[in-house]
Order: sequence, then structure tokens, then C-alpha cells
Amino acid sequence: MPSLNRVKMMKASRAMIRALGPEGLHVAEISGKWGQQFGFGRYERFHFPKHDICLGPYLDDAGQPRRFDLILANQVWQHLDRPYAATRHVREMLRPSGHFWLAVPFFVPFHAAPADCSRWSARGLKNLLIEAGFDENGIEADQWGNRAAAKRNLEPGWPPAYDRESDSLRNEPDMPICAWALARKT
Repeated sequence: MPSLNRVKMMKASRAMIRALGPEGLHVAEISGKWGQQFGFGRYERFHFPKHDICLGPYLDDAGQPRRFDLILANQVWQHLDRPYAATRHVREMLRPSGHFWLAVPFFVPFHAAPADCSRWSARGLKNLLIEAGFDENGIEADQWGNRAAAKRNLEPGWPPAYDRESDSLRNEPDMPICAWALARKT
């Protein structure tokens, strides 16, 4: 059963990724495995602590930044001590016209794994990406949430599983639960 917090985000994000033509992309995923579902041309995963995106871009054998068409970060950026530096490092690893997709929580309980440092709305993600060097016109950011989902996030046993019969997926823009963005390097 999917998490209530991710139902709308994942549907919208899958559409964003599919629109890029995943079968022809060389993709890196930072500390996750969400990207396995897409059938990318080439797909690599980089996990913390062996690979710490805050310290710099991932390097090839010659010490040069690795290059990717798409980099994914699902529910990672809120755990980073240096998210602005990490976002600049991601941009450095993107090929021209490459994309960075990230998804983060906004209103969820503290969850230190290994740390819990930040929260972003869609506007906040867009600002983060702009400050890291992405062109504002190449960023698509959105958010979803509602008060009922926020209350469910306060229940024991977090995160709440989505119940199709009782959970509303109506969006209340002033009550974000999660945010996501896709930024294109120009």
C-alpha cells in the first residue's frame, strides 16, 4: 500500500519522467531506488555514506565529474546537511539539457535517518534550484497536501498508508504535505 503522502506526488512525477523518454537516458539516483521502475537506458545508484553529494560531484576514474541525462533524489534532500552545495554538485554532473528531479516532504514528522534538516514547499524548491544555478524558466515545481493528510501524519505508525475509501486526495495549496520539482540545465 503506498504512503498517503506520496500518491499525488508519485503520479505527477512519473508523468514528468515519462515525458523525458526514459529508455534513452543515462540516469543516476541518489540514495534511493525509485527510478528502477522506468526502464532507463542506463541506471546507476549512489548511496550515502560511500557517496556523499554534499562533498562534491561523483567522479569518474580520471577525477572528472560523472555526466548524466537525469539525476533523481526521492526523499533525500531533507536529510542533507548542505542541500545548496549538493544541488550545485548535481547541476555540475548534468549534461547540457539534463534534468534534476527531486521530491521532499513539507509537513511530516521529524525523521532522522541519519539527520533531518530541511523542509521545502514548491516555491522553496524552485528557489533552491535557482540559487544552485538552474534557470527559473526551466523549473517545474508543485506541491500537494490537505489538512486531513496532515492529521494522518500525526498518527502513530507514520507514514500513513493510503486508504482509497477514506483518504481525500483533494489539494489544499496552503497545507502542503510534500513538494517535487524537475529542473532542466540550460
